[in-house]
Amino acid sequence: MSTSAWGLLALFLIVLLALAWPLGAWLARISAGNLPGWMHKAEAPFYRLAGTAADRAMNWTQYASALLAFNLLGVLVVYLLQRWQAWLPLNPAGMAAVSPDSAFNTAISFVSNTNWQGYAGESTMSYFTQMVALAVQNFLSAATGIAVVFALFRGFAAKSTGVIGNFWVDITRITAWVLVPLSLVFAVFLVGQGVVQNFDAYQEVTTLEANTFQKPKLGADGQALTDDKGQAVMEDVQAATQTLAMGPVASQEAIKMIGTNGGGFFNANSAHPYENPNALTNFLQMLSIFLIPAGLCFAFGREVGDIRQGWAVLAAMTSIFVVAVVAITPAEQAGNPLLANLGIDQSTTALQGGGNMEGKEARFGINASTLFATITTAASCGAVNSMHDSYTPLGGMVPLVLMQLGEVVFGGVGSGLYGMLIFAILAVFIAGLMIGRTPEYLGKKIEVHEMKLTSIAILVTPILVLAGTAIAVMADAGRVGIANPGPHGFSEILYALSSAANNNGSAFAGLSANTPFYNTLLGIVMWLGRFGVIVPVLAIAGALASKKRLPVTAGTMPTHGPLFVFLLIGTVLLVGLLNYVPALALGPVVEHLMLWPSA
Repeated sequence: MSTSAWGLLALFLIVLLALAWPLGAWLARISAGNLPGWMHKAEAPFYRLAGTAADRAMNWTQYASALLAFNLLGVLVVYLLQRWQAWLPLNPAGMAAVSPDSAFNTAISFVSNTNWQGYAGESTMSYFTQMVALAVQNFLSAATGIAVVFALFRGFAAKSTGVIGNFWVDITRITAWVLVPLSLVFAVFLVGQGVVQNFDAYQEVTTLEANTFQKPKLGADGQALTDDKGQAVMEDVQAATQTLAMGPVASQEAIKMIGTNGGGFFNANSAHPYENPNALTNFLQMLSIFLIPAGLCFAFGREVGDIRQGWAVLAAMTSIFVVAVVAITPAEQAGNPLLANLGIDQSTTALQGGGNMEGKEARFGINASTLFATITTAASCGAVNSMHDSYTPLGGMVPLVLMQLGEVVFGGVGSGLYGMLIFAILAVFIAGLMIGRTPEYLGKKIEVHEMKLTSIAILVTPILVLAGTAIAVMADAGRVGIANPGPHGFSEILYALSSAANNNGSAFAGLSANTPFYNTLLGIVMWLGRFGVIVPVLAIAGALASKKRLPVTAGTMPTHGPLFVFLLIGTVLLVGLLNYVPALALGPVVEHLMLWPSA
């Protein structure tokens, strides 16, 4: 890695730590309900309207039932708004109704915090749909993830109570006192930097230079003409105008990042200058993705009464993250060796920038692009400022692996930490087997029931990824979407299923996934990948909340020191990654060996 790449990484981590510490303190207060009196008074009418109260706690089954019912309702609302958008207001571009399979996929995608998009937002969704359907779910899906990790906090901290909080209270407080204020501040900043925020009609502008391109020539019947070989007859067309999409972008961009959602208003996502105008917005967008996940680590330490526990989890996440950045950046800086066969010296040519600039936004370059790619796939965000499909084989494998680890390296808001805590439970269980003691974590015994639930939570996503990839590879409807033959085409499918099952949302965009087959398959995988993990996590929280909290003794394994951090990292890598080694060998590893045959 270059000095500038190291400097950017160091600056990012320092600023992240400085911002996450005070946010963690506030998140802990939200979790504990330790709020100013005026906030309690402001909340009370909403609880009465919902038929609940701030002090009415739920057991895990009640909490899970409320969460599932709320999210199922969200899927229905988002689906219907897409299907009805042609008749709804704020549709200056006259967008038609979204097709049933795409609407199904998008509804589950945004409710599950995946934000996978098989469509181009500026040519598919009206302003009303973007705001009322998609942006609203950006808030609510993020709040759902944080609510689940709050419930797990209470499971560790409780003393034989059996209750883990109130879902309706948690989601109200998280949305009102965390997500909305942060998003409001960030949105105002983005507008000041040039991010679009309006309800104007799309603008037709004259370009500085005329653009010449080819399109199929049409006959008198309006159908494309073909030659004697059946190929389309092309004709040259010159255009001197361009349509610029408008819309309420900044408001959605803010929660897209802060809530680790990732769904872009525009198809180019954060590579689009109307979403990400300059280097400063790019840096702050990266910070906003990790801000709440890092702050939750400190909130966790405060909630369980030992801030060192939060530092230990944060250290494990940061260690894996730094290794990932160190792996991806040199891979992209090295570039494509086959260009040497064309007489191009990548070490000196300005065109290549000293590496693989294909798919990179020229404003940001390789260092800021690879750091963004690592952040967005370490978190379950999916926002991109470069095209991952154009990365080198090893460079593209890093985002793929980060997702396949379960996105626990900071991860999504809430989901990253509860995923890492599941690995921590597994780590202390393994340690207990090694020393012949009943495993304990934070004063709670980890027994057979908890380990069964832990196994389910860990195995859900690998099963979905590998089974889904197998189905897509075997089915004709799955193979027809592949744009690139060979290992890279396999990687495109593997990436899509990894992204869906781990609720990331980014893609190897060479795969044509906006088809009934992929919209249905990925929709099912996204739902099961989200709630197939959440339900066992809530069951673990309920089981822990029913247990006594044991005092620390001389025989208690410390879970806040370097040894535990090392054990936790090893557990994440071994258990989270070994499931995928054969699949990775068929995709990016083979492609790398084909590109570097002497490697």
